[in-house]
Amino acid sequence: MSEYSPDNAAVWFEIPVTDMARARAFYGAVLQNTLTDMDGPNPMARFAAKDDQAVAGHIYPGKPAAEGTGITIHLSVAAPLEDAMARVEGNGGKVVSPIVPIPAGRFVYCLDPDGNSFGLFN
Repeated sequence: MSEYSPDNAAVWFEIPVTDMARARAFYGAVLQNTLTDMDGPNPMARFAAKDDQAVAGHIYPGKPAAEGTGITIHLSVAAPLEDAMARVEGNGGKVVSPIVPIPAGRFVYCLDPDGNSFGLFN
């Protein structure tokens, strides 16, 4: 059996939210960009990315996992990371870890207003 090595390990992500307007405002403020409404099988708003071919994802009306128990997607933010952490807290989310330095940069774990786990990375 040969091993498959994709260009990107993740190709798309979806974050279930209970209130689209609140989630769009939260992620837009934290990431400092605008989520774009998309056509699809249900309402959705796409995270901004470099171009249409870039790995991205969207929020959609759904049932989030219990607080902090779902998967964690790490989202790119502009430096400094501390400013993005303040935007999380200031917009109804929670920062739930200290900053973690790794060779590729730094990240922090957070929860959105629905309790979805996500990381901020730069």
